[in-house]
Amino acid sequence: MTQQIRNIAIIAHVDHGKTTMVDQLLRQSGTFADHEKVVDTVMDSNAIERERGITILAKNCAVSWKGTHINIVDTPGHADFGGEVERALSMVDGVLLLIDAQEGPMPQTRFVTKKALALGLKPIVVVNKVDKPGAKPDAVINAAFDLFDKLGANDEQLDFPVVYASGINGWSSLTEGAPGEQWGPDMSALFDTILKHVPTQSGDPAAPLQLQISALDFSTFVGRIGVGRISQGTIKPGMQVAVMEGPGGKSINGRVNQVLTFQGLDRVQVTEAGPGNIVLINGIDEIGIGVTVTDPANPAPLPMLKVDEPTLTMNFCVNTSPLAGREGKYVTSRQIWDRLQKELQSNVALRVAETGEDGVFEVCGRGELHLTILLENMRREGYELAVSKPRVMFKDIDGVKSEPMELVTADVEEVHQGGVMQALGLRKGEMLNMEPDGRGRVRLEYRIPARGLIGFSNEFMNLTRGSGLISSIFDGYEAHKGEIGGRKNGVLISMDDGEIFTYALGKLDDRGRMFVKPNDPVYEGMIVGIHSRDNDLVVNATRTKQLTNFRVSGKEDAIKITPPIELTLEYGVDFIDDDELVEITPKSVRVRKRFLKEHERKKASRESA
Repeated sequence: MTQQIRNIAIIAHVDHGKTTMVDQLLRQSGTFADHEKVVDTVMDSNAIERERGITILAKNCAVSWKGTHINIVDTPGHADFGGEVERALSMVDGVLLLIDAQEGPMPQTRFVTKKALALGLKPIVVVNKVDKPGAKPDAVINAAFDLFDKLGANDEQLDFPVVYASGINGWSSLTEGAPGEQWGPDMSALFDTILKHVPTQSGDPAAPLQLQISALDFSTFVGRIGVGRISQGTIKPGMQVAVMEGPGGKSINGRVNQVLTFQGLDRVQVTEAGPGNIVLINGIDEIGIGVTVTDPANPAPLPMLKVDEPTLTMNFCVNTSPLAGREGKYVTSRQIWDRLQKELQSNVALRVAETGEDGVFEVCGRGELHLTILLENMRREGYELAVSKPRVMFKDIDGVKSEPMELVTADVEEVHQGGVMQALGLRKGEMLNMEPDGRGRVRLEYRIPARGLIGFSNEFMNLTRGSGLISSIFDGYEAHKGEIGGRKNGVLISMDDGEIFTYALGKLDDRGRMFVKPNDPVYEGMIVGIHSRDNDLVVNATRTKQLTNFRVSGKEDAIKITPPIELTLEYGVDFIDDDELVEITPKSVRVRKRFLKEHERKKASRESA
């Protein structure tokens, strides 16, 4: 019970090395046995996280160093998963802010730092990747100081300790060394800084229990599991507790079944846990995120967790295409609704509502990535559904229609700078800063309506030939900026149900780029490609060659067709217009018109006009 405890979260922008740093801390604290085979980025345990190389869910682990138990929370770096970061920060007493020694503070660094400073946490700045060519640690520390100052840090927070590190090579140092050399022997400098600067928990073990749930897990064996930090009091298995939704909120009595703590990546059962411990408890099915588990005789509930409001909304609909039900296991509106309700229990930044239409649900989230990751998970679980184009959520502020704004940072090669600036200008972007790095690349900072970023990532990749980096972060609401132009090209729409033939694709090749390949099934109203002009064109994609009994001399020309565009979930959601839907099944992603028949589309366009 008297063991020293430190609770820290690792926060940073995307790809600044959080998960790799956790790997090294786990390895060098003796968590893994010598014979144990360890994969890289061991904390990214989810299949989608491994494929994309990003962290989506905040996850816990623990290490021991010089007799102190250090709980570590690895957090996501994308703004879309900000709900995960906000939850994670409620469990810790200090944060490691990782900053790339070459890139410096980025938009997401600003977001997570603002949250940490507002909670009164004192950050330790870790300048990571100092062994990279082009690293500029001094400039990065100055930029971090300026950022803290802008975000209203107090004097104590501005006096932050600095550690230089190379997460991938497994060393850290408190002093700067020569470029290209190893500045320290191992991670001990970072561990010692954590022990010195992160405060210990000051709660009283004899006080009434106060444990706020910050994350949920589920096991088929014990049911729902709540994860949180004990602020005061002691918890034991078999204990009677009250689960309260904040002061004055509703209260449910329950009994704790097991109490577990983190040890390395494992969960270990304990007989009791006191203040400062991050614990997992089970046995209470009514547990939810933000609730306080407390003593029924002397309740001491904490305020519920606050999470920023969502900014983007999409309609999730039942799949009504002629190919519906062929590939998916769950296709009905009730099954989709139940799955969305289940997601709400752990995904705190999500909102779900029913609409006036049958089988159509409105799902609101933090951004495109937030919603497409949910769709990808549902698709892998066997769900089949259709989704509409993402729309931003407008707000009425003092009688003025306001829309969400985003801060965008684009890192591009100088040769592509003009095209990117023109594209952002057309989308009502306003330049804030432009900074060349002196080595052929330039960083552009823009403030742009969130509407302008919908569908921009594909265009950005094309403009920069795949070499550009772009990231954005929510930056408040502003008055509506007026109309923003949509997609420039029309689409090719199939006129018939059937199967695609090579002969038909050969005839359509000069009309535009295709989404389909020979032998793919199509139906009337399905979009088979992008038209080379700005209007929609209905085409016969199932046309076959008429056979005759005449013979011709000479060999027939082989039909040459351009390889199709691979239609991914993100590309489809980015690509579609307001009158189109993306059809998502476990095996396929297709794009279709909302109204499949041509006369229905004409009628709808007349009514909207």
